Amino acid sequence: MGSYMNEDLERALSWIQTSDAIAVLTGAGISAESGVPTFRDADGLWRSFRFEELATPEAFERDPKLVWDWYNFRRERIAKAQPNPGHMALVELETRKSEFTLITQNVDGLHELAGSKNVLKLHGDIWQVRCTKCGAAWVDRRSSLPEIPPHCLCGALARPGVVWFGEPLPKRVINEATQAVKSSEILLVIGTSAVVYPAAGLIPLAKAHGRTVIEINPDETPCSDMADCSLHGPAGEILPRLVGSDSHRPKESDARSGARMKTFAEMSAPEIRAMAAWLRSRLQGRANPLVLSQLSDEELVRRYVQHWLRSE
Repeated sequence: MGSYMNEDLERALSWIQTSDAIAVLTGAGISAESGVPTFRDADGLWRSFRFEELATPEAFERDPKLVWDWYNFRRERIAKAQPNPGHMALVELETRKSEFTLITQNVDGLHELAGSKNVLKLHGDIWQVRCTKCGAAWVDRRSSLPEIPPHCLCGALARPGVVWFGEPLPKRVINEATQAVKSSEILLVIGTSAVVYPAAGLIPLAKAHGRTVIEINPDETPCSDMADCSLHGPAGEILPRLVGSDSHRPKESDARSGARMKTFAEMSAPEIRAMAAWLRSRLQGRANPLVLSQLSDEELVRRYVQHWLRSE
């Protein structure tokens, strides 16, 4: 990173460390770093369709099987993805702040999979299925649904639990997101093009209420001019540095002061995931990638902790 980037990073880090209330807005960019195709990505046989033809109430009414075939394809792709260090850094940040709200435009569920708790899903959840008649909704995490299109127990057709083009955002969700931004001290804007409304409207809302806006994105966006600080690069690289999510790493000063690292058995699932994400980022380019990919998060962390405790 250039010196200007390091200066911006230090400035943003200082703001975050001294803030108690943080709101986060994430978009497709953070999921793309986990291998999730962005909504507009053309792929295989779907290249002949525009996404507007597959993600509207009219499209579903016209050909529900075609729409469900597409969503089933997307579910299969998303099921192969895992949270990246950017997701894990946000989990770590949530544990440190008294007020924290994660507002996401993504429907893939990677934030919850990483361990985030207070998540507002503006555009719904691809793993949710909702009845078009009785309104019943349920979660089905199977990567490929056995029946296309699926049906409710009442016999009616079911639809994906997402917000389509031409549909309003859930009133409760957008109201809670608005309130979270107003009551925050900092709004982190991560991996979003900032052109899809009303989600993009949360950024000028934050500025209108005097909140600090920090943007993380590989590219310039319409939000960049509004941001108090724009950090250009992958969220998976910047967020761990910004949050300091290697703070769980044992330090030499800890040994001198008598501090003790937790044993593996004492670690919670989010702590294991956070440490595994940190370890994988540090070992990239140093360890055999095949061996690293074959180790589960639990086994990777277990080996590291055992090595550290033996060396104490």
